[in-house]
Amino acid sequence: MDFQLTDDQRALKAGVRELLTARFGREELRAAVADGPPVLDRTLWRELGAAGFFALRLPDAAGGVGLGLQEAVLAFEEAGRVLLPGPLIATHLAAGAVDGAATGETVVAAVDAGLVEWLSQADVVRGDTTGAEPLESVDPLTPLHRVPASAEGDRRGDLGDDDSGAVHLTSLLTAAEQLGTAARTCELAVQHARTREQFGQPIGAFQAVKHLCAEMLVRVEVARAAVYAAAVTADPAEVAAARLLADEAAVRGARDCLQVHGGMGFTWESDVHLHLKRAWVRTQRAGGVTECEEMLAGELLTGVA
Repeated sequence: MDFQLTDDQRALKAGVRELLTARFGREELRAAVADGPPVLDRTLWRELGAAGFFALRLPDAAGGVGLGLQEAVLAFEEAGRVLLPGPLIATHLAAGAVDGAATGETVVAAVDAGLVEWLSQADVVRGDTTGAEPLESVDPLTPLHRVPASAEGDRRGDLGDDDSGAVHLTSLLTAAEQLGTAARTCELAVQHARTREQFGQPIGAFQAVKHLCAEMLVRVEVARAAVYAAAVTADPAEVAAARLLADEAAVRGARDCLQVHGGMGFTWESDVHLHLKRAWVRTQRAGGVTECEEMLAGELLTGVA
């Protein structure tokens, strides 16, 4: 089975990166962080809809782009790379089911593992949010609400739910976002290691820093192979494995990037801590570590006497 990207897929990935870099580059990211409580940019949301971001997997006959899961994964990887805020996955999954979701006219949030991202600014919320209470999110660009256990009747927080297909898609697209963050923090670490000097030479010349950067790159590429493969097969076990690898690559990669940056990485002016905080928040979505490990353990034990 060939997991190499086609020319069209590479062009799609480059096009999404160009759009997001131009529309939500570092200046826009820093402005969004500095503006206080996060406010969803509705104009940007509609531009994403016009570009087909939310309707990528919607059939042509339904007004969508007519592409597949592989292409959606590439788009969400680029969104993770720039830390694009908003309930992207919920709106994408609602395309075709909720009026206006595919075009970006409607912002859709969803109850996910007992949490709801962007609840207060969503037009439509899928799931029961009775008793939802705001949480102080570690990520300044992801407002969160927690749904009490008694009100979680329609939540998608368990890989064994009847709506398991949506859970697997959420998990895979989350893995794609994590992959984007992991790749970006690896780039930031390497750039800093090349330019920051100590004792008359770039810090990248020191073995300890070389090892950190090399390990980051290995985790990124292993996670990339797993995420891309899971997008082709859509096998639940492979999705679980990809999610585990992507979560690890994003969180450990951001932490190692902080290490390479030293004290500078912990300052508010640095972007590194924003990647780490977003990666932490994503790990709390459905199909996280515990669910994925239990699924893979069950697969391994199938047929064992």
